[in-house]
Amino acid sequence: MRLLFIKNTVFLTLLLLISCANKGGGNNAFAKANIHKEKDSTKAKVFTQQQNLKILVGANQTEQYFPLLRGKNVGVVTNKSGLIFRTYPHSEEESIHLVDSLLTSGINVSKVFSPEHGFRGDVDAGEDVKDGKDPKTGLNIISIYGNNKKPSQEQLEGLDILLFDIQDVGVRFYTYISTLTYVMEAAAEKDIPLIVLDRPNPNAHYIDGPTLRKEHSSFLGMHEIPLVYGMTIGEYAKMINGEKWLKNNVKTDLKVIPLRNWKYTTTYKLPVRPSPNLPNSKSINLYPSLGFFEGTTVNAGRGTEMQFQIFGAPDFSKSQFTYAYTPQPNFGAKSPKYNGLLCNGKDLREVDDLSSVNLQWLIEAYKASNDKDSFFKTASFTLHAGTEDLQKAIEAGIPFEEIKSSWTEDIEHFKKIRSKYLLYE
Repeated sequence: MRLLFIKNTVFLTLLLLISCANKGGGNNAFAKANIHKEKDSTKAKVFTQQQNLKILVGANQTEQYFPLLRGKNVGVVTNKSGLIFRTYPHSEEESIHLVDSLLTSGINVSKVFSPEHGFRGDVDAGEDVKDGKDPKTGLNIISIYGNNKKPSQEQLEGLDILLFDIQDVGVRFYTYISTLTYVMEAAAEKDIPLIVLDRPNPNAHYIDGPTLRKEHSSFLGMHEIPLVYGMTIGEYAKMINGEKWLKNNVKTDLKVIPLRNWKYTTTYKLPVRPSPNLPNSKSINLYPSLGFFEGTTVNAGRGTEMQFQIFGAPDFSKSQFTYAYTPQPNFGAKSPKYNGLLCNGKDLREVDDLSSVNLQWLIEAYKASNDKDSFFKTASFTLHAGTEDLQKAIEAGIPFEEIKSSWTEDIEHFKKIRSKYLLYE
């Protein structure tokens, strides 16, 4: 009996020691195994959560900016892309427009300012956008395109705060960043705070192209940046402010509502056309490369539903340019280049997505032109390129690799400036 008692006591003591070792962690193999198991489980949970993360655009984060608007007279700068989404992936069908949401929430929207293509996004590129009344809301719409690209001090009268929400595509000659510049300048001069609701840049995964020269500044490019600059519109607003790019060095009282769960390499399909002639992701990806054709005699798909996915001209050889199409007036172009004429060209809808500016199509088209002296509409092409150097290089027959290498120094300089204003990874 005594022997049994001693055995039980020893056994209990051993159990106690093992238990203490487990609690303390020590070097016990079981303890280590449990820790690793817990770590692996945590990693799995984190990975699963990351896989399920939803991209939140600035407009969706109403808790961040609605309180700043209540009780104030609000001016909104937006267009058709200013949507708050109900579901993910984002879709136009499952959304409400920012202005409608503000009004429904009892926020006093006093004025709406519309950029190129209009408030509802149905005006051709370059066509004047007129003031008017929105039939859905009854609000007066003030155009800030055409002869009135910058809101006047009179138009801002009575406003306490401005809200900016426009989907950009990250290309210098896409005019919404010029609209942003003018809005920031006008707001600073009137001492009105500005909130920018950020949205993804579908071309944020690279930086490339010629850098604008100051003497060629225009509405197609106001600042000395590369053609593709790798920033969201919110980051760009911060850079405008920080680099003192506004007239007379004025500075905007600026707040950016950042995206959540988005990176520069994130693939994001825009749920609505950012403008009439960018109908899909492929056109947006090709736009930096095919947009150069706007300053030439080549049609880049306007007058079709393949805008910035095809290009051609009537005088191109059928044997070399095997894709035939005929531009016709449509939703995006009332009078397209070569209206009603058969064009021979190339269909680029199946090419791999680009991560750099492609000059080969532009050079190929120039070489194929029967009238090289008039191929470039020099004034327009220079504004699109931001420099005279690109046209001169192509005319001189310089290889595209050499042309692109000439951009490197300017791009590296820009990257240093850009790095100060980045909000994402």
